[in-house]
Amino acid sequence: MAASASTRPYDVLLVEDDVADAMLIQDALADRGARNLTQVSDGVQALEYLRDPARTRPDLIVLDLNMPRMNGREFLAIVKADADLRTIPVVVLTTSAAPDDVSGAYEHHANAYVTKPVNLDEFEEAVRSIDAFYLDVAVRPRP
Repeated sequence: MAASASTRPYDVLLVEDDVADAMLIQDALADRGARNLTQVSDGVQALEYLRDPARTRPDLIVLDLNMPRMNGREFLAIVKADADLRTIPVVVLTTSAAPDDVSGAYEHHANAYVTKPVNLDEFEEAVRSIDAFYLDVAVRPRP
């Protein structure tokens, strides 16, 4: 049963420094319909975006772990410790399947951890699955 409690646009903040992966993610989301996707390349830019009162609060953050300046681990710890930001769902989408990365992400309250598949079709399907769950299944809070 789909929960489409709102007709407002669905906003995704993609925190990803790999241009090719960012394009693949954008393409996979576009296949499912209109999304407001903003892409930044590290945790510093993501925090600046989230703390800018002129910006729309995202419904979902898709986060890579390995980035310059502020990596995904540091960003996740800051976001989930911030009372104004901690309710935004964060899905870690990264190449690492290292047990320390997985447990560390959940210890910092990631909502999900997905390892980027190497196969292109599987990669796109993983992104579409994340999108489907957070758009079609999960109920979003009202603004």
